[in-house]
Amino acid sequence: MGDKAHTHPGAAGRASAADHPTSVRNVVLVGHSGSGKTTLVEALALTAGAVNRAGRVEDGGCVSDYDELEHRQQRSVQLSLVPVEWDGIKINLLDTPGYADFVGELRAGLRAADAALFVVSASDGVDGATRMVWEECAAVGMPRAIVVTHLEAARADFEEMTRICAEAFGGDDPDAVLPLYLPLRGAPAPDGHAPVTGLIGLLSRKLFDYASGERVESEPDGDRLPLIEEARSLLIEGIISESEDETLMERYLGGEQVDVKTLIEDLERAVARGVFFPVLAAAPAADGARQGLGTVELLELVTRGFPTPLERAAPRVTTPEGAARELRMCDPGESLVAEVVKTSSDPYVGRISMVRVFSGTLRADQTVHVSGHGLADRGHEDHDVDERIGALSTPFGKQQRPVSHVIAGDLACVAKLTRAETGDTLSAKEDPLLMAPWRMPDPLLPLAIEAHSKPDEDKLSQGLARLVAEDPTMRLEHNQDTHQVVLWCLGEAHADVALERLRGRYGVQVDVVPHRVSLRETFGGPAAGRGRHVKQSGGHGQYAICEIEVEPLPNGSGVEFVDKVVGGAVPRQFIPSVEKGVRAQAARGVAAGHPLIDVRVTLLDGKAHSVDSSDAAFQTAGALALREAAAQARIHLLEPVAEVSVLVGDDYVGAVMSDLSGRRGKVLGTEQTGAGRTLIRAEVPEIEIGRYAVDLRSLTHGTARFDRRYARHEPMPQQVADRLTEEVRAAS
Repeated sequence: MGDKAHTHPGAAGRASAADHPTSVRNVVLVGHSGSGKTTLVEALALTAGAVNRAGRVEDGGCVSDYDELEHRQQRSVQLSLVPVEWDGIKINLLDTPGYADFVGELRAGLRAADAALFVVSASDGVDGATRMVWEECAAVGMPRAIVVTHLEAARADFEEMTRICAEAFGGDDPDAVLPLYLPLRGAPAPDGHAPVTGLIGLLSRKLFDYASGERVESEPDGDRLPLIEEARSLLIEGIISESEDETLMERYLGGEQVDVKTLIEDLERAVARGVFFPVLAAAPAADGARQGLGTVELLELVTRGFPTPLERAAPRVTTPEGAARELRMCDPGESLVAEVVKTSSDPYVGRISMVRVFSGTLRADQTVHVSGHGLADRGHEDHDVDERIGALSTPFGKQQRPVSHVIAGDLACVAKLTRAETGDTLSAKEDPLLMAPWRMPDPLLPLAIEAHSKPDEDKLSQGLARLVAEDPTMRLEHNQDTHQVVLWCLGEAHADVALERLRGRYGVQVDVVPHRVSLRETFGGPAAGRGRHVKQSGGHGQYAICEIEVEPLPNGSGVEFVDKVVGGAVPRQFIPSVEKGVRAQAARGVAAGHPLIDVRVTLLDGKAHSVDSSDAAFQTAGALALREAAAQARIHLLEPVAEVSVLVGDDYVGAVMSDLSGRRGKVLGTEQTGAGRTLIRAEVPEIEIGRYAVDLRSLTHGTARFDRRYARHEPMPQQVADRLTEEVRAAS
């Protein structure tokens, strides 16, 4: 792998369409924000000869984070595909955002990849969110390796960072997380910090010096060899313990010298099987240098140790009707199955869909079946349509390099698929198939918006539809109770990006307004009301009188209407009219304009006129009667209560429970879920958890997650109701 002698200085770096799945590697880069993923991608592209200087293609654009929005925010906000070529292998590098708000882009990258590079900063360590992603990868057996960056930091300590990684990622087998190289430091600077200038290969005992800007291999000084023997022995034992040759450990412990070639082959197999996780170091190239430290070793690890698409289990597929189908392993000659892993819009090209082909071959101008099911709760209607493939291309920064076809195992971009959304399946027109969408986190931060002007109002609906088609972690809601348009997001940064894209990409100016929860009203006790609607202004008049009694009912009862009229005081044909008027007034509210629920309205008596009574008159009388009853009773304001489940590390259980109590929450119970985590179940008023997605992340340093579902409406404390009423009055 990376320890073999590298006999050529570089390889053709421009990646074109692959000709066989064995010549493809799909690798996603994972790590917290600021760990150096994007810098590493650009360093790898430079070493592979794909760019002319760090992070730049020939036209001067960046290969990753090329979007102007990313420049302004100074962080990655979307998944980027950077294909490079090394030793005849096409490597699709998938750069993902590290910030928690863009976890949807991360999950798309995980879906498209066959292996993962976990990038950790030597100065910052491993955060809880990165550990959670590692556990997700472990659950599906995804091969992984660890890259330590920021070795130039004053407090960087590679050996300590390796120990932390073994503790964080090793689980029950910390010896499965071991370094392949040790950093070599040069002469100390005036501040006493010695920069890393090269690497020492533990298996080969070779020195790889990057001080000149080129990787130079040499034999290390004799005094360095004793320094690496302990680490080398641990690495060899770690590799042998994962070897498929069960006799190798016994022979090694018996004193037999194991050939380095055998060790490398066992290492490559263990990495590809996802049972051994090597730790490497990397740093970007200095100005004018052609290779960044550790980049050659990383490219060799990817090409020699990471699995090909053929080694990935075939995804489960069904027909659009739900019948199970068996899909053969990644085969360019089989029926087409591809998935849209990302959708974006270009102001000049239009909609661009990044796809991963799992089976068959995708060709330009081919007609395919586009199928999307299972995301109706996110505002994505199920759809099955046939569409013609436009231009196929591989992205590189802002450039799109055209290709004629894309084989199974490879990734590419498709232009102008008008109905395809993120998570959709592309399949053969004559054999339509469907892949189940991957699991996405629920967006739990509400963003209520209004069009800034009439022209913006005309464009808002289309802009929002495009936004949620691109990002399935957003949910669009048109709340019928509050009459608000609500865009549900994962966090504040996610919301900021949504607003920026509405303005910049779709030309829609919007105003953010306070989000309102769906309140309700109910009667605090029984009351009676009389509705009298009598008008005579010449010609046909209006005459209707009805008397009602209202009493509260238990939660969830809705509005119940009972007829107890005797003697025909209200003619039978007008009793439904009274009920219609009562229900219409209940929907409008009787006190603060919120729907009335959980009451029984009983019609007791009334009067009619043989000529002037009508359906409309009795509807009006019914509404008036309900309003009069409300004026004589105490009306309770009801607020929605959510059932909240919080999965949190044991260290934060006390803080989370205290915070929930401060939000008027009632903790229902806790249970251990293993791996040092606790599930807290509570009931909390929804008005108190509008920003809980942000607050919980801050409280637990991004290590907790929660979900919520509506439980019921219940009376709001009077002081809270009074405060809310004052806020509404002040706003109006």
